[in-house]
Amino acid sequence: MSINNQLSIEIPASVIAEVSQKLQECKTALAPYLMALTVEQKQSLFKMGDKTVATVQKVKSYLDTNPEFAPAYMDVTEFAKDEAVAVSLDPLQNLASQLASDLSDTATLAGSEALVAAMLYYGSVKEAASKGVATAGPVYEDLKTRFSRKPYKPRIGETQ
Repeated sequence: MSINNQLSIEIPASVIAEVSQKLQECKTALAPYLMALTVEQKQSLFKMGDKTVATVQKVKSYLDTNPEFAPAYMDVTEFAKDEAVAVSLDPLQNLASQLASDLSDTATLAGSEALVAAMLYYGSVKEAASKGVATAGPVYEDLKTRFSRKPYKPRIGETQ
């Protein structure tokens, strides 16, 4: 049985270290300006998407040219700061999302291929042990707990 190897790379440790350092530098540089929100907080907020970005920018433009229509209870300065932050972070967020997606996909593919190869090796060791190859026995005994299937236990309220 052959496996379809889609990924054949080696990432030098120096590259991993360099990228990790640069990502940490990015995180550190932005840390004073970033906010962490709880799930509940995120769910309670209005979300600015592609359509609403243009709307907010249009309102900012009108506030610049027609400030007399701003309600007295609106903090125009804070609105402008919020709009500027949202717009300036968008390209960084897009880049970070692309990087995170590519990292996840590559790690998933590499992990999948490594696991398939490990399963092939285990199958070979299991077969050798069953045929009485003495050196395969200890390897099989060590690996079999990692490759044993646990019986399916339905969750409470779940039927099989």
